[in-house]
Amino acid sequence: MSWGCELWDQFDGLEKHTHWGLEFLDRFAKFVKERAEIEAGYAKQLRNLVKKFQPKRNSKDEEEYKFSSSRAFLAVLSELSDYAGQREVVAECILGVVEAELSQHSQKLRAERKAYIHEGRKAQQHLEACFKCLESSKKRFERDCKEADRTLQCFQKLDHDINATKADVEKANNHQLLRKAQMQESKGDYAGEMQRFNQEQKSHYYTLMPSVFQKLQVVEERRIGHVGEGIKQFADVERRVLPIVGKCLDGMTRAADAINSGNDSQLVVEMLKSGFECPTDVPFEDYSEVVGKDWSDGGSGSGNGATLRSGTLSQSIRVDPRIDPRTTLSRSRSRFWPFMKKSKTFCEDQSHLPPEQRRKKLLQSIEEIKRHIQKEVDQKDALIKMKDVYIKNPQMGDPASLEAKFAELGFEIDKLRLNLQKHETWLAEANGQVQGKSEIPRRLSGIYVQPNPDISRGSNGPHAHERSSPDGSYTDEAGADTPLDFDDEFDDDSQAVGTCRVVYSFDSLDDGTLTVVEGHVLEVLEKDRGDGWTRVRRDSSEGYVPTSYLEYIPEDPTHGASSPDQTETIIKTTMTYI
Repeated sequence: MSWGCELWDQFDGLEKHTHWGLEFLDRFAKFVKERAEIEAGYAKQLRNLVKKFQPKRNSKDEEEYKFSSSRAFLAVLSELSDYAGQREVVAECILGVVEAELSQHSQKLRAERKAYIHEGRKAQQHLEACFKCLESSKKRFERDCKEADRTLQCFQKLDHDINATKADVEKANNHQLLRKAQMQESKGDYAGEMQRFNQEQKSHYYTLMPSVFQKLQVVEERRIGHVGEGIKQFADVERRVLPIVGKCLDGMTRAADAINSGNDSQLVVEMLKSGFECPTDVPFEDYSEVVGKDWSDGGSGSGNGATLRSGTLSQSIRVDPRIDPRTTLSRSRSRFWPFMKKSKTFCEDQSHLPPEQRRKKLLQSIEEIKRHIQKEVDQKDALIKMKDVYIKNPQMGDPASLEAKFAELGFEIDKLRLNLQKHETWLAEANGQVQGKSEIPRRLSGIYVQPNPDISRGSNGPHAHERSSPDGSYTDEAGADTPLDFDDEFDDDSQAVGTCRVVYSFDSLDDGTLTVVEGHVLEVLEKDRGDGWTRVRRDSSEGYVPTSYLEYIPEDPTHGASSPDQTETIIKTTMTYI
């Protein structure tokens, strides 16, 4: 149905209705905007919630995430984070598409409605002006008719009056004829105005206003269509994220299905198992047997008697020297472990932990050390490739500039591998497979010497070397007196197998090592056999020096061993103990 035909006389009503329609569109757009803000806030709160319960790196709670229930919770947090991302997508689509389009449509419709309302108002004003002209001509015609009637009556009265003069009668006749002529003129004007008004009124109600009403109807129908499209887009935004939201929920369900109570219970056993045997019965120790003994042999004083009794008691509980004290200590710890005060002191060999836990900690440390070793080896391989590039293309760099880095990496790899050996020894002890002393190289004796890269060459600082033993029992504290296990005797007639130059000064640690100064050229009596030490001779003194402190001087096949001045390229080899 057309507004132009059915609502020809409801211009004011249509104006109010279309105004309400645009206000409704703006209200719906505001609703969509606030919904987007709620979605954005909801997503932000979800992200904060996930961040709050997300485990921190290197935290003490990492152990608990080994359980399947804890891993399921982590999966839920991950899926919830993805779900929050979808809520953000919903908020962005609603705010950037639906609300933006609604606001744009509202502005256009308001402008069109304003133009059509102005057109209708203008048509109404024109019709009202025509009607005013008609009313004015009508009143003038009515006034002229009354004047013409009055003058006609005056003329007739004078015409019948015998006392009236001919001049008065003629004057009255002329006056009434003039009024009659004016009446006829007003009548014509009134008829013309009426005809023109009727035409304008017909055009107004059958042409102009129906057109305006039809345009307003189109605007209103477009407004209603935009509301419907907005609601549809509003729902489509939700529908588009439903598959991903469903995947998030499916992920949570899979995480819940992956929870295994039996495996978690077994994991508790593996984490907390001490490795000790169940304590046996506590034996009765009868100290009454020594009461009263040896008093006959004691002196007269009570102090002497107390001394004798104390000595007898000590002798009665003396430990059998044939029993291994470590076995006795282990059994004692096993017997009283549940009642012992847990030590808070951290030991590098993890000896403060129960056997089973110690073994696991050592395994973890070994794996970490191996990763570090592989990292350093990869860096060294990269440096070797870079050095080859520098040798082939000298303009790209000086190969000698990489020597310091080679030395630093060699020292670090040596240190890591020695640390690996210590941990493997501790692991063997934890597994009940303690290596004997014969399995450890005699010359190394657990001493690792490392130059300080920060000290300038040719100087000996207070921290020029560090020492540590594979079993962790040796420290470099002041006053420590741990003898080296080098060979006690050297053959005086040992023949030199080569020469080397001292790169870093080294102070003798104990018997068997040799103090050397940077720049000295030494004779090599025995090359490194894989333990990190080289046997050298300086004048009549012999001893061991860390291989990483030396640079071997290659031999000239024509003139024998090269002197330091004749050597231009020095190859430094870092021997590692595996």
